[in-house]
Amino acid sequence: MTWRMQASVSSAVAAAAVLVAGCGNPQAREGVQSTTVPRESMDTSLNNATGTWAAVVMGGSAAQYNNFWQLFIRPAGTSTWKLVTPPGTADNGGLVLAIGAGPAAISAFRPSQLLTYTPLIQTGDGGKAWSALNPLDAPLASSPAALALDPTGSGELIALTTASTAEQASLSVDKWATLASLRTLAATQAGRQCGLSALTAVGYLPSGVPVLAGTCSRPGVAGIFADQDRSWQAAGPALPSSLANQEVTVLRLLTVGKQTVALLRAGQGRDASLLAAWSSPVANQWTVSPPLELHGTALTSASFGPAGSVATIIGGGTATVITPAATSWRRLPALPPGTATVAFSAAGPADALAVHGSTLTVWQVAAAGQAWTRVQVINVPIEYGSSD
Repeated sequence: MTWRMQASVSSAVAAAAVLVAGCGNPQAREGVQSTTVPRESMDTSLNNATGTWAAVVMGGSAAQYNNFWQLFIRPAGTSTWKLVTPPGTADNGGLVLAIGAGPAAISAFRPSQLLTYTPLIQTGDGGKAWSALNPLDAPLASSPAALALDPTGSGELIALTTASTAEQASLSVDKWATLASLRTLAATQAGRQCGLSALTAVGYLPSGVPVLAGTCSRPGVAGIFADQDRSWQAAGPALPSSLANQEVTVLRLLTVGKQTVALLRAGQGRDASLLAAWSSPVANQWTVSPPLELHGTALTSASFGPAGSVATIIGGGTATVITPAATSWRRLPALPPGTATVAFSAAGPADALAVHGSTLTVWQVAAAGQAWTRVQVINVPIEYGSSD
């Protein structure tokens, strides 16, 4: 059996249904300590050569398993969004997207209810057709940064599990191997200098070097680590002296073209703030944004667009954007009610994707606009109660 299965999606779904019913319970890995990964919002938007992707949760109550994650794409060169959620696999647990430099995109379905492993499915044509991949035999961590695809096109993939292990596989091989765990990484010199206490994100540098990231208990240190022939080296940005007493967590890690973008949270409670950081072509050199004060609110969405642009939604209704060349975060007009995420496009305008039950409403604001205009409504066919 190879990784790139030639079976149809419907065949993969039938097999998955059997496993969900109670089979396929993977054995726990020996010697791995389970550590809770900080739970962040999973609503997000990303860009690749195919277009702009967005993953949002829709439907009803999560307690009644009526929450269903949906995947949308706005194909490159167009202004219209399309529903492209992979069919056949229950996605109440969350949907995590990994994109490459080309058209490839891989979607992971986080386990929920009786599902104990992580199904994976890929597309190379913007979601018109999907093909099943060998699953990850462990639950994927609850983070949009838990899955990464090598941007060089090598076909390598890294996944972060709920047991705080980073697993790696190739699209041409059907076996996952442990790249590192929280315990092994924390025991390295770089891990000790950071005081690594959690793994929160996985990724790749533009060169294809694997990187892992997490929370440092040592104040003022950004925990990003690069794999140099299985010798993990500190690769995070130097932070301003004003954050010297703040604990730092890497929330997101993404390579866009020749640049790696990181989103960091410094501090706790009302003292917490967000920072974006962008790598340079020179090894281990970063540009760091000014802090964005959270004022005690939570990050509810983070999105990434062309040229390293970053958008955040905090407190459920305040959206701000920043680019590597900007000296401050720019606040967008007050978001439409129900906005789950903000999406970029190469053309410039930003879209706000608002969710109300099974309806997705797309709002758009021009670069210098002061108000949102409704441009599209998508009614998603959700079968409530189908996860029972």
